Amino acid sequence: MSLKGRVALVTGGSRGIGRAIALGLAQDGADVAVNYRREDSEAEKVVAEIKAMGRKAAAYKASVDAVEDVAAMVERVKADLGPISILVNNAGIASRGQTVADTDPQEMQRVIGVHALAPFYCSKLVLPQMRGQKRGDIIVISSVATLAYAGRGAPYNMGKAAGEALAYTLAKEERPNNIYVNVVAPPLTDTDMGQRLAKARGVAEIHDLDKQMPFGHVCSPDDIANVVRYLVSDKNTYVSGEKITVHGAADRAGFS
Repeated sequence: MSLKGRVALVTGGSRGIGRAIALGLAQDGADVAVNYRREDSEAEKVVAEIKAMGRKAAAYKASVDAVEDVAAMVERVKADLGPISILVNNAGIASRGQTVADTDPQEMQRVIGVHALAPFYCSKLVLPQMRGQKRGDIIVISSVATLAYAGRGAPYNMGKAAGEALAYTLAKEERPNNIYVNVVAPPLTDTDMGQRLAKARGVAEIHDLDKQMPFGHVCSPDDIANVVRYLVSDKNTYVSGEKITVHGAADRAGFS
């Protein structure tokens, strides 16, 4: 699955699923722009790992829910690495688990901004670069949350649903430009956010759940990255406008 000659931008690429995707795309030959918001050292570690593979990479600190930040970042990536042909909208934050009645409107705006507006801004601003290339790929990282829409999660549920709607719309609009757009939906995954969610369920350590999970383990970031790697590769010749839910045939709660 050679991605040689292609440039990927991965939002939220310094940790967790984003990190695994950035490294996986580099392994397949892409040069990678690693977007992050806070941890400089974590982003630079990912960049160093990518460069050690012989690829070009750079870290870009930007809030992807701020259109001005995204516009500046996209132009910097083009100048540093070349035109972007792969965009992975991965950046995400959790909501606080309140009912709709108790949810702070500012929290709603913040979560919707990251999960819905950010993919819109990134996709819109990358498209002019992508359209001029042989192929483009846009991935929206969603969640199994949109299977069940559980209570106490309105901001997250709404944000992820909006991100999916964007992907389905873009897939139709950009098909004439040979741009593939797909959704990948992880379950509970072994990340910092996943650990916090596990603790909220009363579990001390996320891997205490391994025996309850499909195939005997909690989903790993690499499990998600491998799906993304296929979707953006030349092995994918006809899959666009689709959602792949990576839940190991679990039920809607994410357990076997």
